[in-house]
Amino acid sequence: MNDINDTAGEKLLVIDVVGMTPELLRHMPRVRQVGESGFTAELGTVLPAVTCSVQSTFLTGELPRDHGIVGNGWFFRDLGEVFLWRQHNALVRGEKLWDVVRRRRPGAKVANICWWYAMGADVDTTVTPRPAYHADGKKSPDCWTWPPSLHDELTAELGPFPLFTYWGPTASIKSSEWIVGAARSVMPDHDLTLVYVPHLDYDLQRFGPDSPQAAQAARDVDATLAPLLDDASAAGVRVVLLSEYGITAASRPVDVNRMLRREGLLHVHHNATGELLDPWTSRAFAVADHQIAHVYVKDPADLERVRDLLTGVDGVAEVLDRGGQVAYGLDHERAGDLVVVAEPDAWFTYYYWLDDANAPDFARGVEIHKKPGYDPAELFLDPEDRWVKLRAATTLARKTVGLRYAMSVVPLDPAPVSGSHGRLPDDPDHGPVLVCSDASAKRDRFEATEVRDLLASLLTRASVEPGS
Repeated sequence: MNDINDTAGEKLLVIDVVGMTPELLRHMPRVRQVGESGFTAELGTVLPAVTCSVQSTFLTGELPRDHGIVGNGWFFRDLGEVFLWRQHNALVRGEKLWDVVRRRRPGAKVANICWWYAMGADVDTTVTPRPAYHADGKKSPDCWTWPPSLHDELTAELGPFPLFTYWGPTASIKSSEWIVGAARSVMPDHDLTLVYVPHLDYDLQRFGPDSPQAAQAARDVDATLAPLLDDASAAGVRVVLLSEYGITAASRPVDVNRMLRREGLLHVHHNATGELLDPWTSRAFAVADHQIAHVYVKDPADLERVRDLLTGVDGVAEVLDRGGQVAYGLDHERAGDLVVVAEPDAWFTYYYWLDDANAPDFARGVEIHKKPGYDPAELFLDPEDRWVKLRAATTLARKTVGLRYAMSVVPLDPAPVSGSHGRLPDDPDHGPVLVCSDASAKRDRFEATEVRDLLASLLTRASVEPGS
């Protein structure tokens, strides 16, 4: 067995600044200061370059074929249901970063502030968004914490978790400010603190990565992070800031499911809420996830036909069968029988209805759990509805007095979306980046699979004795 030497007392802060790229760092002077005392490096990502998959690779050092997180969601074959944004850490296979750290430093304390798959993780402290769902159907902003007492401590200090600024048409810097505030409260008592800061996702998808709004979003994140980075500097805590992906300009929505339906392969059923995707009877359907779509094909005899159909769709760059998935480390049983990769300026919708009059009621709302795919249109109020703001205000008033409500304000036309991600980056300036305060670990580039061991080494100063 290897004999490990380590230096007790080292502390590490790891901040996942989603969407941060070398290009956006130009607008982030406080973050750049971290790299000026240490280093800044290119960072590889994985396919699909989406939050759940990449974070799982950062924390396990494994590719999706091994940790099993093939996207932000997938078709659960054993349940016959599509689920996105599950939260249980048991879904992620592999030895996690905190397992490695504790093997080297027994008793090391770990905090997870809003990284995904937080619930059930074997860490000392957890904070993660978790709405309260009332018996009358109302949803209230809230968070889940471990230990439970932390919930009331944080909400007393920071207010309730601002769920409606964490995602949706009103997504803003306020949710990132709350998360940073929580991290500042928790960090002093922990050896490893993981923090997820989502703000760059919003305006880069709304307006594109080259927009003035994107530059302003980077400045806003930098200012929000500054107090946390100052706390870390004053306490001698090492810092790593990294990103999962870069967002690229994309304005071409691709309706894979509508094509499959027109070909008689995708089936729906009807109820009082509209048309619903029927995964039990469909011969083929897609779970859309930004620039990646997992296509599940019930009968292997249909595979060749479905692959040919997908290859002919405008906006599709690659169609990966199981053999093609091997090259990207995506060949896991949860993955689609075929995985479709978009062209750089394209992205995949989840839409499966052929007439907007038949769209399900949740299509016009922010509903990340009912939609069988990712919907970036949730970042917008419907620009075609002149009364949308008034209706939104009226709905909030109904909520305030305890009445049932449906927030039907999201457009069914995805045209406003101007940025996306998921495919591997074509240009390092618009890809992920890693910024580290410790120059001793300097390299020009790290792969996503190397991040776990980099972080563990920064925290434990581990070295293996020769001949052990």
